[in-house]
This record gives sequence, structure tokens and C-alpha cells, in this order.
Amino acid sequence: MKPSESAIAPLPPALASMWRLCKLGYRHEPRLMVAAFVLSQLAALPDALLALWLMLLGKGVLEHRPGLVQGAAIGLGVSVAATWFLRTVSTRVQRRFRDKVTIALESHVALLQATVATVAHQERPEYLDRLSVLRNQVFVLDHMYMSVFSTLGWILRLGITMGLLASVHPALMLLVVFAIPTVLTSTWRPEVERSAQERGAQTNRLARHLFTIATTAAPGKEVRVTGIGERLVTERRAAWERWYGPVAAARWGSAWWHALAWAIFGFAYVGAVVFVSSGLRAPASSVLLVLAAGARLSAYIGATVGEIGFLRGFWMDGSRRLAWLEDYAASVAALGDLPVPTVLQRGIRFEHVSFTYPGTSRVVLEDVSLTLPAGAVVAIVGENGAGKTTLVKLLSKMYEPSSGAILVDDTPLARLPAGEWRARLAGAFQDFFRFEFRAGHTVGLGDVPRMDVEPAVVAAVDRAGAADVVARLASGLDTQLGPTWPGGVELSFGQWQKLALARGFMRDEPLLLVLDEPTAALDAETEHALFERYAAAAHGTGPGTGKTASGRITILVSHRFSTVRMADLIVVLDGARLVEVGSHEELMAASGQYSELYGIQAAAYR
Repeated sequence: MKPSESAIAPLPPALASMWRLCKLGYRHEPRLMVAAFVLSQLAALPDALLALWLMLLGKGVLEHRPGLVQGAAIGLGVSVAATWFLRTVSTRVQRRFRDKVTIALESHVALLQATVATVAHQERPEYLDRLSVLRNQVFVLDHMYMSVFSTLGWILRLGITMGLLASVHPALMLLVVFAIPTVLTSTWRPEVERSAQERGAQTNRLARHLFTIATTAAPGKEVRVTGIGERLVTERRAAWERWYGPVAAARWGSAWWHALAWAIFGFAYVGAVVFVSSGLRAPASSVLLVLAAGARLSAYIGATVGEIGFLRGFWMDGSRRLAWLEDYAASVAALGDLPVPTVLQRGIRFEHVSFTYPGTSRVVLEDVSLTLPAGAVVAIVGENGAGKTTLVKLLSKMYEPSSGAILVDDTPLARLPAGEWRARLAGAFQDFFRFEFRAGHTVGLGDVPRMDVEPAVVAAVDRAGAADVVARLASGLDTQLGPTWPGGVELSFGQWQKLALARGFMRDEPLLLVLDEPTAALDAETEHALFERYAAAAHGTGPGTGKTASGRITILVSHRFSTVRMADLIVVLDGARLVEVGSHEELMAASGQYSELYGIQAAAYR
């Protein structure tokens, strides 16, 4: 079963995930990480010895031993000063480590999500829910290192304190047993709360989405024209309440159990003081040690339990999600193990390909068998929802077929590395993104190695018919796009679309050129002229062009039949099935669905 089709994998084990995150931090900042850890442990030592100095000071006073009083006072002062100094230095080093590792973690997560071969993780609701929580956590995931160091420091303090109590009587070690319920509830509480948050992640995403609609510029005009402002606020509040209600109930329930656990430890601590003072009839110095160490013991246990709770509920949870994303990306990447061909000899072949989007039951493509000849211009037509864009997504390896196979010449597309295959692919899409960079970079991103090569960018602009857009920009290709940036300019939708088209034309010799309705905002005449120029270039008949040596296949997806008639091969899809294949003349002679649709559209233009 392919990763994009399988059920969502469970999160990896917590401790293993934390260890992977620690190794990631060490790989990026080894010296700072070691220094931060060592200093955090050194800062714990003098603080843990305060109870010992207080006991010796009390003993010196009660036994009238000035030397012991002076020694204990000096030790107490040194411990306090050393604790302050080491904490200050440790905090500075940890802050520097966090600052440097934060960008590494954010970059790591961004790179993982941006380079996963398929797009299932950006479209499936269950993946989006999981990634939504991870995105909220990644900006503070660097705190996990500090939490680990702090937890180990508190455990060190706790160990020293228990040693001091054991020196009075071994039975006092039982205080640790009575602290176990606090540890258990602290590790359990965050998991309960996190589970409640994840169950409601979808409604929380809805609340944030409604807030974005109400507060951002893009939907602003329609929000005001439709008058839905109050409705957005009301529905956002309702969505938030649906999320917060179960979370609040989980928090209150776990809080009661946590309070009970601390009550058990409090009774045990009082019993220990009574046991030492009355049961053992210990000297006053021993009672003072139990009071001082016991008081610190409760503080140390509370801090240890609190840090473990943070680790368990937030930092550990975030590390598990990050480990899951790493595993998911690796599982998809592992599928590509064959080299991408340098030229197409025969073409691309679909063999009984069917596809259903993960998490749905509707078949989008059903038993499609089709050959796209090398060097051909292929048009794909059909009603909305017929599967045209899905066919393009499969060719781009955004998804793998649910069944059947796609062969590039005789090589299974599923076994070609996605990154290498897409490096030989170019194109433009209707749902393009507006990259608000300098105009030259907005276009040049289509071929990153040549992004700053101006002749290549200019050539792509000319191919896309976007020279008029660049000519209107004050600084040409150096103009900043996007009105929210200093000196930035806004473009019309059609102008953005032309630049997106130019971006898709940056690569000179792709094996596959995909034009998936990239000119929807342009008029029919402009689109026709543009596609005609590209069909001529593909056939080597255009001015200044030669027959492509790569065997490139050009795919046109358009609703305008006057445009697609120039294709060598027209593929007609209807209701997820392939219904007709042939040239314009052949399909018109067959008097089938294509002929009927062509006639309807032609009549509309008369």
C-alpha cells in the first residue's frame, strides 16, 4: 500500500522521538548544547546543598560551636552565590543555544513539509489536524532542550536531598513513594488534555479560518458586500466553544486527580516530621535537616513533576509529531530508486489507472488506459470534475495511482525519484501562487539554478506573452511585487497569471510541459495565440525553433475547444472515465461527446 493511501500512521514512541530531537539539536549546535547541559547541572549542585548548610548552622548554634557556625555560614553564602552565578551564566548560554537551534528546527520542519514527494499531507484532513498542532509547537520546540536539562537538574537536586534525608533514617526514603502519584498524574494530565485538543483540532482550525476571513485583506471586499461580518464572529465563537468545552472538561478532571495526589504527599511529609521528632526523638539538628530538606523536597518534586508534565504533554508531543513527519517524508522518498530518463523515446503510458483521493470513496479516475506519444501535444478536455487535474497530479507524482501503473517509456513512474522527475517537468496551473518577490525572481523560480540569469528570465517572459506586464512595471524585472512590501506594486489577476505562466516556461528542455488551465483569466484570443505558439514550438515549426530533442510531451488542459483543436491528440474524460481519444478531425468525424461539446461551444461564440 502506498503512503498516500494508507491510514495515518500512529505517532512514534515518545522517548525515541525525544532522543531523535536531541540528536538533531546536537548535530546543529554540538558545543553550545554540551555547554548548556553541563552548566545546568552544575547550577543544581550548590542549590541542593542548602539544606545541609542549614542543618550544620543550626547544629553549631545549638551546640555552641563557633567554628561550625562560621563554616556553615560560609558554605551557605558560597552556595547561594554559586547558584546565582551559575544560573546566570547557564541562562545566557541556554538562550544563545535556543536562538541558534530555533531557526534550525523551523527550517527542518519547513523543508520536510515542502519536499515531501506527494501533497497528501497538505490535503487530507487527518494529516492537516496533526500538522496544525505541529506548526503551533515548532516555534517553541527549542524549549524542549531546556526542559530536558532542567528536568535532569531537578532530578539531581532530588537525589541529593533524598541522600540527606536517608542520613537521618532510611525510612524517610518512603517520601519518594508517596510522591509517585504526583508524578503519575503530572505525566497523565498533559496527555489527556492534548488528546482533547487534537480531537477538536478541526473546529479549532475552523475558528482560526473564520478569524482570518474576518481580519485579512483578501476576503475583505466580499465580507463587506455580503455583510457577513457579524455572522463570522458568531460562528467563530461557536466553533471555539465547541473546541474549548471538551478541553476545559479534561483540564478540570485531571486537575482534581492531581490535587488529590499532592494531598497524599502533603500528609506523608507531615508524618515524616512527626516520625523524626517524636518517634525517633532525634536531635534538633536532625529535625531541622528534615524540615529544610523536606521543604525543598516538595519544591524539587513539584518542579520535577512540572517539567516532566511539560515534557510529556507539550515538548514530547511535539517531538513525536516531528518524528512522524520525518518518517512520513522518508517513507515516500524511499519509493524512488530508478534513474529518470534523459529523453522520451516512446512516451508515457497509463495502464488501467484508477484513483480515489485518500479519505474519500468517490472514484476520480477509473480504469484509464492511455498512451501519450513522445513529442506530441496532448489536450485533455471534459466537464468539471471529470478528472483532468487529477490526471495532471498523477503525472506530476503529487499522488500515486490507487491501482494500475504509469510508465515513462518502460519505467514505472512510481519508481522514479520525485525530485529528479519534477526537475524535468515544467508547467503552469490555474491555482498558481503569487510569489511576492522581485518580478525577475517571481519568474525565475521556475528554474532556480538560472533564477538570476536575466536572458533566461526574459526568454520565459516572452514565451508566456508577459512582456507587456513587465514593460508596465516601473523598474522592470527589478520591481518588487505585492503592495504590503516597501515600494511593492499590486498586479491584476491576469497579470499575476501571465507571470505564473512565464515561471512555468523557465525550463528549456523539460520532458513534460503541463499547462493546466493557466490562462483562465485571459481572453480566448490571447489564450489561443499563446497555445498555438507553444504547439508550433513543440513541433519545431515556430520561428527560431527546432524540433525538441528530448521527446517532450506538452499537455494542454482547457475548457476552450477552439484552443485544444490544435493538439495532436485530444483526450476526453467524462465521469472519471476515458471516453474518447483522437485528433480533432477524428473526434469530429466520430460524432461523439467531443463533437457535441465542440458544437455547443462553437455556437455560443457565433
